[in-house]
Amino acid sequence: MSVTADLKIKYSSLWSDMTNHAFVNEMGMGTLDPEKFRRYFLQDYVFVNDLVVLTANAISKAPDIKSASVFNDFLTGITNPENDLFVSAFEEFGADYHEYSSVSASPTTRAFGDFLVRTALEGNFDDIALVLYVTEGTYLEWGTRLLNERAEPASATYREWIRLHGPDVLGDLVSWLQNYVDKESKLSVPRAEYLFKMTLRYEYLFWESAYNGETWFDQ
Repeated sequence: MSVTADLKIKYSSLWSDMTNHAFVNEMGMGTLDPEKFRRYFLQDYVFVNDLVVLTANAISKAPDIKSASVFNDFLTGITNPENDLFVSAFEEFGADYHEYSSVSASPTTRAFGDFLVRTALEGNFDDIALVLYVTEGTYLEWGTRLLNERAEPASATYREWIRLHGPDVLGDLVSWLQNYVDKESKLSVPRAEYLFKMTLRYEYLFWESAYNGETWFDQ
């Protein structure tokens, strides 16, 4: 059995909790409270900065040009069209430029971002590839599921967010990452399990933070 298959089996409960979270299901049905999505998108706007650091370090640590180009394409994707969606979504949900340009990270966003940056700076290419396999693989799974269910929420932002995480957008990237982790990566089993589990934990907590609301204790 492959590395990714073993990890998905061992942490199947966490994987399922993330990909079937109420936030995802309600977004697909169009019943998700707009305020919850607004919270999520404001925090994702902050989070993307750390995702950029992770991806840029993957490019610099890539073992060859082909590998670097995969991450360069991903970096281009998250710094261009996704940014346009942020702006249009903030308009839809009533967040003006001052609010989204000055928003600060919630406790979960700060912890997840710090985990990504630490992995980027202290880890190697194999570490980064596995972490991104989890972040993009989980999003691809719920995005594909909602598309297969023909989810058509009334919100244009909800529909576009689902489309951006379907196989036409993420399929090739996740397939490449899975193939690399399974066939090229030299990570030890304990290291792979740690990165896989921690990334899943943070992805789940990111949904929880947006769905239930979260602030710093002194605010």
